[in-house]
Amino acid sequence: MNIESIIQQMTLEEKAALCTGADAWTTTAVDRLGVPSMRVADGPHGVRRPKEARMMEHESFPATCFPTASCLASTWNTSLIYEMGQALARECISQNVDVLLGPGANMKRSPLGGRNFEYFSEDPYLAGEMATNWINGVQSMGVGTSLKHFAVNSQEYERFCISAEVDERTLREIYLPAFEKAVVNAKPWSVMCAYNKVNGIYCSEHTQLLTKILKQEWGFEGLVVSDWGAVHDRVASLKGGLDLEMPGPKDPRVQQVIEAVQCGELHMGVVDEAVRRILRIVDMAAQTEKGEPFDLDIHHALARKIAGEGIVLLKNNGVLPLRDSQQVAVIGHAAQKAHFQGGGSSHINPTRVDMPFQELQTAAEGCEFTYALGYGETEEIDPGLIDQAAILARQSDVALLYIALPDSKESEGYDRADLDLTTQQITLIKAVAAVQPNTVVIINNGAPVVMGDWIDDVAAVLEAWMMGQAGGGAVADVLFGKVNPSGKVAETFPKKIVDTPAYLNWPGGNGEVRYGEGIFIGYRYYDKKEMPVQFPFGYGLSYTTFAYSNARVSNSVFKDIEGITVSVDVTNTGQVAGKEVVQVYVSDPQSDLVRPLKELKGFTKVEIQPGETKTVSIPLDFRAFAYYHPSYRQWITEDGDFNILIAASAADMRFVLPVMLQSTVEKVCILSMESTIRAWLDDPRGQAVIRPWMAEIKKHMNIIQEGTDTEFSTGIDLLGSLVDMPLVSVLHWRDQDLPDTPENVVADLLEQVHLL
Repeated sequence: MNIESIIQQMTLEEKAALCTGADAWTTTAVDRLGVPSMRVADGPHGVRRPKEARMMEHESFPATCFPTASCLASTWNTSLIYEMGQALARECISQNVDVLLGPGANMKRSPLGGRNFEYFSEDPYLAGEMATNWINGVQSMGVGTSLKHFAVNSQEYERFCISAEVDERTLREIYLPAFEKAVVNAKPWSVMCAYNKVNGIYCSEHTQLLTKILKQEWGFEGLVVSDWGAVHDRVASLKGGLDLEMPGPKDPRVQQVIEAVQCGELHMGVVDEAVRRILRIVDMAAQTEKGEPFDLDIHHALARKIAGEGIVLLKNNGVLPLRDSQQVAVIGHAAQKAHFQGGGSSHINPTRVDMPFQELQTAAEGCEFTYALGYGETEEIDPGLIDQAAILARQSDVALLYIALPDSKESEGYDRADLDLTTQQITLIKAVAAVQPNTVVIINNGAPVVMGDWIDDVAAVLEAWMMGQAGGGAVADVLFGKVNPSGKVAETFPKKIVDTPAYLNWPGGNGEVRYGEGIFIGYRYYDKKEMPVQFPFGYGLSYTTFAYSNARVSNSVFKDIEGITVSVDVTNTGQVAGKEVVQVYVSDPQSDLVRPLKELKGFTKVEIQPGETKTVSIPLDFRAFAYYHPSYRQWITEDGDFNILIAASAADMRFVLPVMLQSTVEKVCILSMESTIRAWLDDPRGQAVIRPWMAEIKKHMNIIQEGTDTEFSTGIDLLGSLVDMPLVSVLHWRDQDLPDTPENVVADLLEQVHLL
């Protein structure tokens, strides 16, 4: 396709039409110029192509329902996520889908977020790695992706209109890095804007986000598409950088674009750029032949493997793995009706579903299973069901409680009201645990639940997430030891909702929600507050044990642009093969602006046989040590000491390795008339210029005390409380001794600074 030639031949009417969908799932074709339509479909954990070209209320074609993002991230296995992406692409090809709408890379600001099951993590580094490999896997097969929801989409409350009020540093360090990593390293075909506003501007019209950051700064070459119904003003959105509005048709919107160009309100070059980006992706999509069927059994087996690696063993007193020839009481509605995906736009019509109870019976030899419902689909307490379950549990060797959050508590479209299981479920767990010490709780949910009321009473807990259509079999694999659990939680499990970082600023009101916790979300917050949690970020148990030894770094003194490599030996000290997730955090003990105590900057998952030792090496680059400084409007590093933390979780540090960084960042001078003395001293050029003034300032302000060291290097100590006052204000106190007004004196100093 000769894109430039086609653009030259297109009429204004054809260009405007191309920038809006033809229906709910396809772009507009230009038949006379040989431009085909392009089909998109919802993801991100399966292909949801409706049988009719309308919205989501219509039945979709069968597809493999893989585990949702909260489970995927808990695998910490990037190669497995890549493999899943390839499988998703094969299913797109079989269903004639060109672009799969996913993945979701938004941060889990609060565990109350109703769509958290579709998002990876509370940590931008982990989310970025997951999104990058998901995209690379899909696009390696010639199918496009749509990275979403850009940006700061962390709640369902008023999600179509609420303004996320977030400062620039928080935006850059927390809510954009996962998108940035995926855009730069995976080059998604499209990026989907969010419904909400960011700092008062709709994401669909946000020039700073869509054009300046995404397209210009990050070099994004694909098309920007709206979330379905996110456009409010088509002309304003085109100016802001939104190329394609979905869904269509929307004839009035097309006419608005035509009239805006004709009257000069909208430059034709803006329309041409949107058309160019759309045509490029349409052309890429047309290169992949569609219609080839996929192997349902292979994809189902892959879904089971992923679910098995994402399951997290949260507690185990030795009851797991289960032994053969046991009497097992299976209790819970979710054992007979698998709870494996969330509600909303990502709801998949699965090719088949493994029922947990049936999978248990298939997995075990010699065990005798009995079943009790335990709880129903409502949240009301049924004493009869609880009594029946307790009797059955008492008569058995072990009780397996399958607990799933009902749809009324967790779905796209609304946020959770609390972090609790239902009252019926909590009562059931406590009643069964009271009569059966070997009680195992298996939870199906998309985000953390609080467990303080019952976790001390049970023998083991499995976090099985929304586990996909093959999750029932994966749970059985873990329970009976066919799979050694290796999942680690990708988000912190708090003890109670009032402990969470966003608690005081959730969900907002009066049309806005303030991100008052700033950069301190997830483990960053709990670390800083020294607050105990139920389960820390990166935590997960295994049926084996791992020892870390011989930790080292490639260089103890290094330049930021060179980075370093962190290595450690990991030994499987148990009796069975297992997989360990080695995590590397970076800590900056002293910086110009406050920083988290530590931040995840690298990880790898390694499989190790009993008695075997493997060396794990993890590179750390410039960004591992940098933070975004809003005054300089850039990522900066600072000379000085850092600590490299090698860990098994955010609360389990195995080694602390000190290193010294040499910064190569050239910072622009930001000194102004209102700059404090500290700011002048911190700026190398400012310090050189102000040096001759220091003695006079100290003398006139009478701040030198007898016996004080008068070396200039200790000037901050000598200036005491004045150091955080503007220089011009200090000079005003003795302006009669100055050769000119304080303002003119400082203006002269600023001129000298800029001449250096």
